[in-house]
Amino acid sequence: MDELDLKKLETRVDELIKAVERLQQENKTLRNSQTHLMTERTELIEKTELARTKVEAMIKRLKALENE
Repeated sequence: MDELDLKKLETRVDELIKAVERLQQENKTLRNSQTHLMTERTELIEKTELARTKVEAMIKRLKALENE
């Protein structure tokens, strides 16, 4: 290998290292985002269930008032 080939190889290795670092950071960001979204989803499911329970209770009360 001559000097030019070594320089090309060194440049390519540097590019690959930068690509790996960028992908690692992107992966970390995506994992954090996924964790946040899963937490938010769980909270929304809980809120939906609570709202459903309250609406069902209101419907029962309204039906009871109708029957009086």
